[in-house]
Amino acid sequence: MSVTVKTERKKKSKQKKSIPNYLVYEVIDGKKIYYRDYKKVVSGELEPEAVMGSSDLQGWIISTVVGFLFKSLDSKKYMIMSGEVGYHYNPAKKRNWVNLDIAIVSKEKLKKPEGSYLKVPPEVVIEVDTKADLSEMKDEYYILKTNKLLKSGVKKVIWIFTKYKKVMIAQEDKDWLITDWNKDVEVMDNIYINIENLLKD
Repeated sequence: MSVTVKTERKKKSKQKKSIPNYLVYEVIDGKKIYYRDYKKVVSGELEPEAVMGSSDLQGWIISTVVGFLFKSLDSKKYMIMSGEVGYHYNPAKKRNWVNLDIAIVSKEKLKKPEGSYLKVPPEVVIEVDTKADLSEMKDEYYILKTNKLLKSGVKKVIWIFTKYKKVMIAQEDKDWLITDWNKDVEVMDNIYINIENLLKD
């Protein structure tokens, strides 16, 4: 191995070690996934809040969907959580966790809050884009995270992609579907959302 290669590896290792933990967005299979544009925070170009916050469109969609679900779902049966809810998709391995934009959790499973990351699988997870840095993983991130959620017991994962105005619906042992966001999409219990209509309202 050449000295140049060793030097480059040492540089990369030092760079990784110098990244503060607060810039870790998620940990999947033990691999740290950082916030998008985290390098600009490390270099001093941006403040941490600049990469951790949601866009106004993301915030609008999340708030609107949550408001609709609060009115539509049985509050005695379900708890609606939002705001980057931490979820240990494999509680036995604490270094595996993801953030959830919206999580619909059965109150029967969630007896009481423990002040820690969620350990029971939500019935449905709804994600609006992502704040993750995808420079290495690219679109594989969406498939990987969705698979981890479904394998952990989540019954349905819905992704809303604002750039393309598309919605992806994923369920275990079923074909994953992608549709336009002006179409009705069932969340659960015969309750449907139509992103375009919700935004108009």
